[in-house]
Amino acid sequence: MSHISPLLIELGTEELPVKALPGLAQAFFDGIVDGLRKRGVSVETGDARPLSTPRRLAVLLPGVGLEQPEQRSEVLGPYVNIALDADGQPTKALQGFAAKAGIDWSALEKTTDAKGERFVHRAVKPGAPTAALLPEVLREAIAGMPIPKPMRWGDHSWGFARPAHWLVLLHGTEVVPAEVFGLQAGRESRGHRFHHDATVSLAQPQAYIDSLRGARVLVDPAERRERIVAEVQAAAARGGGLARITDDNLEQVVNLVEWPAAVLCSFEADFLAVPQEALIETMEINQKFFPVLDAGGRLTEQFIGIANIESKDVAEVAKGYERVIRPRFADARFFFDEDLKQGLVSMGDGLKTVTYQAKLGSVADKVERVAALAEVIAPQVDADPAQARRAAQLAKNDLQSRMVNEFPELQGIAGRHYAAAAGEAAEVALAIDEAYQPRFGGDDIALSVLGKVLAIAERVDTLAGGFAAGLKPTGNKDPFALRRNALGLARTLIESGFDLDLRVLLAQANAALAARGLQADAHELYDFILDRLKGYYSDKGVPASHFNAVAELKPASLYDFDRRIDAIGTFAALPEAEALAAANKRIRNILRKAEGDIPGQIDPALLQEHAERELAEAVTAAIDDTGASLHQKDYVSVLARLARLRPQVDAFFDKVMVNAEDPALRGNRLALLTLLGERLGKVAAIEHLSA
Repeated sequence: MSHISPLLIELGTEELPVKALPGLAQAFFDGIVDGLRKRGVSVETGDARPLSTPRRLAVLLPGVGLEQPEQRSEVLGPYVNIALDADGQPTKALQGFAAKAGIDWSALEKTTDAKGERFVHRAVKPGAPTAALLPEVLREAIAGMPIPKPMRWGDHSWGFARPAHWLVLLHGTEVVPAEVFGLQAGRESRGHRFHHDATVSLAQPQAYIDSLRGARVLVDPAERRERIVAEVQAAAARGGGLARITDDNLEQVVNLVEWPAAVLCSFEADFLAVPQEALIETMEINQKFFPVLDAGGRLTEQFIGIANIESKDVAEVAKGYERVIRPRFADARFFFDEDLKQGLVSMGDGLKTVTYQAKLGSVADKVERVAALAEVIAPQVDADPAQARRAAQLAKNDLQSRMVNEFPELQGIAGRHYAAAAGEAAEVALAIDEAYQPRFGGDDIALSVLGKVLAIAERVDTLAGGFAAGLKPTGNKDPFALRRNALGLARTLIESGFDLDLRVLLAQANAALAARGLQADAHELYDFILDRLKGYYSDKGVPASHFNAVAELKPASLYDFDRRIDAIGTFAALPEAEALAAANKRIRNILRKAEGDIPGQIDPALLQEHAERELAEAVTAAIDDTGASLHQKDYVSVLARLARLRPQVDAFFDKVMVNAEDPALRGNRLALLTLLGERLGKVAAIEHLSA
């Protein structure tokens, strides 16, 4: 007879919250597995994962032990010198310990520790049957689920995410007696609310997924996800287009249905005059529909809804979806038309009365600061300064539009459409939109040069203003999203290849703030931006030692910072890297401890040892060879050339006493090490590569 059997637990409920469902399912699964293992019950999870639908949470495990292993206990008692009197008879201390253990004192065992010999009670009792433990495991798992606001139903005192209606608990073929929320466990699940409004009797856990599928319920979210993607893609193909399927929209639809069926729908082509982003936003965010695009990525007049039923009259279902979406589209068209009548330029008039931040003034004040910065940055990257100023002056105007008031996510996107409609240059219109990129983690930076200029100017002002106004992030609080702005700024500078001096940019932002009597600590702000880069490079697989080696030099240009990161990665792979890194660490330590002034240059006449003459010649040659490469910022070449110094460096430290008794010799050798250390540290503080 096998000592393990599959286990099934299903808690049936009313429709659970869509966004909370994956977390609830995972917590339920983890709670059951952890609860069993905590009690010593063997659990084989295999490829098991949380199962759930809007109406149920389930745990299906391929193998769970039938009982706990033997339960061994050891309770330490009194030491022998306290437990026995002079005649070897038990004292009250030993008698009390034995009575508590429930055995005669003479049956107790002894053990020895650092303090001496003492009595101990060791016991072995058979493990409890898993069936006896499961009710408590189930209650613990439910109690540990993340439910911030439990619902209560009937006149009961218990609460859960939604009212519960049935409970299945099978271990092997046997029902395990248990009760939660007044429900007695059984083997009766329930099928689809409309396709199979009846109970589904389960003979054993392994039958669960197939039996529910037969009752038109897909209990595995992964299977529902595959079905939805396949159905949506097929429906889009029937309509002659391609479905837009985002992860977030797909995840929510997966948690809305038990038996998904795609329905191809359409709307009036006149609505396509509205910016497609607004229509897509309405379809995805408000209705959980899937837009259909053409081969060029443009929205078509078709979309796809996912029904929770296979209707006999699909056309009627489609009409229902179309009826729901039409008023939303009509509102969007109204907002768009009214905004076009007003015009993007006139929208900006209201920004003077909108407070950006109490100390930093109105949104109009911020716009002027950003415009001035953009105008200064533009010529440094071959952009038109007049266009940069114009784009910056218009970039916030759409905040006053009806469209952005209704769809805040369209900020910048709406501005691009209104700028184009007003006849602004195409580069200006695009930059208004791209100024917000990257909008979220993983989003691309702006593509156009003008868009990059605006993105940089916007973030430099936001960061300098935020720090100057005392809005530095603390803990999880970051109301002005300064962390996100810092990373967006750094990414734009690096990924654009813009070799701009970050300290100069911050100083220019500070100069604009001076009119308001404000100043940001530029050094603190620079360090804050560098700190954001730690995670950026970590995600790219750059070791912390490489990052720290470059960060110690605090390069003014973040693009330059990135080139140094690449070079140090190439250098670290060389066989000479570890030895030179260790040598540089040693040089730093020697120079730090050196007393007195170190000569500014080497005196060739004081080079007595062959090894120090060889090193001096090698260092001088390396400096000559790397000067041009450093100027050109060809850091890979610089470090590759310096790697060739290893033999001379090794020989020097092996054969030359740096701290010679003769002060002149000692000073000359320290001067040589200073020269070597300075050149080795020109690209990065390579001693960080030494363990």
